[in-house]
Amino acid sequence: MKHYHLLRSAILSAFVFLPLLGIVAQETSTVILGHRGGRHEQDENTLQAFQNAWNAGIHSFETDIHMTKDGAMIIIHDGSLKRTCGVDGNVEEMTAAELRKVRTLKGNPLLFLNELLDFFHDKKGVYVEFEMKTSDKKLNPDLRIPIYCEKAAQAILAKMPKDAYWSMTSFDYRPLRYLHEHYPNIRLMMISGTPCNDQTIETAKALGVQGMAVTLGGSTRAALEKAHKEGLKVNLWPGAKVEDTLLAYYLGADFLCTDIPIEVKKYFDKMVPQANVKFGAPW
Repeated sequence: MKHYHLLRSAILSAFVFLPLLGIVAQETSTVILGHRGGRHEQDENTLQAFQNAWNAGIHSFETDIHMTKDGAMIIIHDGSLKRTCGVDGNVEEMTAAELRKVRTLKGNPLLFLNELLDFFHDKKGVYVEFEMKTSDKKLNPDLRIPIYCEKAAQAILAKMPKDAYWSMTSFDYRPLRYLHEHYPNIRLMMISGTPCNDQTIETAKALGVQGMAVTLGGSTRAALEKAHKEGLKVNLWPGAKVEDTLLAYYLGADFLCTDIPIEVKKYFDKMVPQANVKFGAPW
């Protein structure tokens, strides 16, 4: 971990001078995703968060989908409402009607998937990673997985812009396996709390997914190059600081999921505008 922080600081220092040398452009781009709309800059996973980020030029996002007791799809990271709303209760044990009465600690209503999709519907150059939040097997037993997958996939397929680039992701292999079998044209990405390495590459290949979201700490350029040779896209996380983005770019990441997308964009626009970094769909 010490070596990771030293490397990150060294790369940040180097990037201050690289623009003067004109050598920061890479052939492949790194797409910067607003994690939950930009969780350290916004009221995470609310419509306000996505609107504010979009207006600031952030057109690529990562977000989270839970399913309520009565089968509604809702945009929220935690199953529990305690951290973001200050109230007791789990999303999977509450109805949509009950959740529509809840407000975040900053006063925003909870956001449902259909509302977020309506927001994106007329937008150009959108990229979104929809994380399927089903890992709690007590709240999401096996019989619930096909229902969840069908509701999420059908809603997204029906409403996402036709030119949008999007993926469905998960720590939980069950929805990934279901979608791989029943929706072979949907881009899938596994999420892991470990770095890009031989094991995560082999797991992604075995699942039949197109990419993996793995930890920035511990990932190497050589490992990412190997993943790319296997045809896998790589998303690195977490991005808490600007230098995390710089490190991900140096490593050759396809995506970097950051909590501060607006700050990152301002930095690249001012300091390294020639860097091949995108804040929207990767084309």
